[in-house]
Amino acid sequence: MDNTDRQEKQLPPMTGPVCPVPIIHNEQIMMGHGSGGRMMNNLIQKSFLPPLDNPILRAGDDAGVINFQSSSRMAISTDAHVVSPLFFPGGDIGKLAVCGTVNDVAMMGAVPQYLTASFIIEEGFKISTLERIIESMKSSALEACIQIIAGDTKVVQKGSADGLYISTSGIGIIPEGINISGSNAKPGDAVILSGTIGDHGIAVLGERGDLGFKTDIQSDVAPLNGLVQSMLKVSRGVHVLRDPTRGGVASVLNEISQQSNVSILIDETRIPVKPPVQAACEILGFDPLYVANEGKLVAIVEKSSSELILNAMHQHPYGVNGVIIGEVVEKPAGRVLMKTAIGSTRIIDTLAGEMLPRIC
Repeated sequence: MDNTDRQEKQLPPMTGPVCPVPIIHNEQIMMGHGSGGRMMNNLIQKSFLPPLDNPILRAGDDAGVINFQSSSRMAISTDAHVVSPLFFPGGDIGKLAVCGTVNDVAMMGAVPQYLTASFIIEEGFKISTLERIIESMKSSALEACIQIIAGDTKVVQKGSADGLYISTSGIGIIPEGINISGSNAKPGDAVILSGTIGDHGIAVLGERGDLGFKTDIQSDVAPLNGLVQSMLKVSRGVHVLRDPTRGGVASVLNEISQQSNVSILIDETRIPVKPPVQAACEILGFDPLYVANEGKLVAIVEKSSSELILNAMHQHPYGVNGVIIGEVVEKPAGRVLMKTAIGSTRIIDTLAGEMLPRIC
């Protein structure tokens, strides 16, 4: 769709780059390649996917789903955690590592069972600090009802790792009859958001001292597998689940619209944002839709089941502020549109590069 077509449809002109950013053969990795936006997606599509391509990876979901001869299905995911600072209001890198991978597995409707963890530790890192982080991982694993069953530790020279990096892998079993994927959104489906957005990204930014003012914003980092199971107990009408981490709600909605070849229309007035988060975003020029979350989910569900699912979410502590923010429509396929508070409609595009580095 060019700008002429947009004028005929009474939509605002497109701004910024709309085509994938090309990767030049001798181009170097930049921070934007880890942002969850267009640069990262382009790197995956051009550099990772072609040599590693297989149907499971190609699905593009938060976890890969595999079948066994026993007809059981398993979701497997892996993630790396490089947050700076290591401790922030509401969490730390240990809690983030466990919850992040638990949530990726849970977004397939799976019941997480086991995690493995790998630690890359910088020479000189305090053992007392490491033990504090491990205790946080223990607490998060207990809350999520999973076990950490294997791990590995590497130590690198001082100045090579910024303290500590943690990589985790998770495994979960998908109950019979559950089929959740980013490619399952259908016109008429309702779009549900489990709560306020942008809390994690702004909390981390505030702890770095980059806000320029004091704030009591807490990260929302939390394991969401219990919330997901509460939703699935009342209805099998859940088509898509995603946790909007890097790139925020805007990025995951764009991913879903492209995977399912549909359009997603959301209502700005329905999107919950805490006043301190909104204020921080306005001061910094950020859009909360693009700020990372670590304890929220986006659900695309059958409209007929939406209120039942929403009521179940409201009974869970991590879904008490859940709200329907929009719907799935047919066209323009692969696009996310938003009705603004003033009554206009604008495109919600994918970020080209980074906005907040080192937050996950």
